[in-house]
Amino acid sequence: MIELDGRVAIVTGAGRGLGREHARLLAVSGASVVVNDLGVSAEGTGIDPTPADEVASEIRDAGGRAIANYADVSTWDGAHQVVEAAIEGFGELDIVVNNAGILRDSTIVNMTEADFDDVVRVHLKGHAGPTKWAATYWREQYKQGVARRRNLVHTSSTSGLYANPGQANYGSAKSGIATFNQIVAQELEHYDVVSNCVVPGARTRLTLGSPGLPELMEAPAEGFDVWDPANVSPLVAYLSGASCRFNGQTFYIQGGTIRRLEPWTLTGDSIERSTRWELDDLASAMSAFAGSVTD
Repeated sequence: MIELDGRVAIVTGAGRGLGREHARLLAVSGASVVVNDLGVSAEGTGIDPTPADEVASEIRDAGGRAIANYADVSTWDGAHQVVEAAIEGFGELDIVVNNAGILRDSTIVNMTEADFDDVVRVHLKGHAGPTKWAATYWREQYKQGVARRRNLVHTSSTSGLYANPGQANYGSAKSGIATFNQIVAQELEHYDVVSNCVVPGARTRLTLGSPGLPELMEAPAEGFDVWDPANVSPLVAYLSGASCRFNGQTFYIQGGTIRRLEPWTLTGDSIERSTRWELDDLASAMSAFAGSVTD
């Protein structure tokens, strides 16, 4: 019912972890997949084509259709290359799953400029680039009268939505991705494009690099492994389907639990006056918020 058979997908960061599982499930469900991965370390260093090659080969060996791609989607040119690879390799592009990312945790006082810039570039710009070039192609197709549902799926994080100390770079990028999703959903719906976002609770190279999480996320000796990254892929596949009914939404998923998140909303608390506030009056009135704000 989700209609993936015959569709063409790009999955970035598809050589390992979440991206690998997304690519595999999309392929099993009938999609042709561009497996994009630079093969860098979790910190974003080094380049290795092996992860992308292995996943693409695994899909083909199982009877699916896949090609490996090593373009750097955190650059405009690299993002353009991966979109062109899908069109040239499979003749079409229907789905972009933005998943690539790196991690360089540090408190803000110790963070280097490169650590901030590189993490934001890979995550946030690495979402923007593939989206831009895919949307450019989809707009032209729409103007030519091609009626075809297109899908974007983005990857945010609880570190961005709920704030995690030591991740000012990563969290800022992930929060930005959630807002980016809402914006492009509104901009592109005219061209029959839907855009949605997932917030995974899963065991990946990035999460396992955070203190305390490897012990928390350890796979059980038996029973359901709620942290298995493969648990996230059915939601990604659903949001990639031609019959997906959602647009501009963000969903948290861990194990078998999925919850929809609301965007920023105003609370019921307010203080008001008919003229500009005087500072002393404002200082006194602001105490009205104290009961609903935790330290």
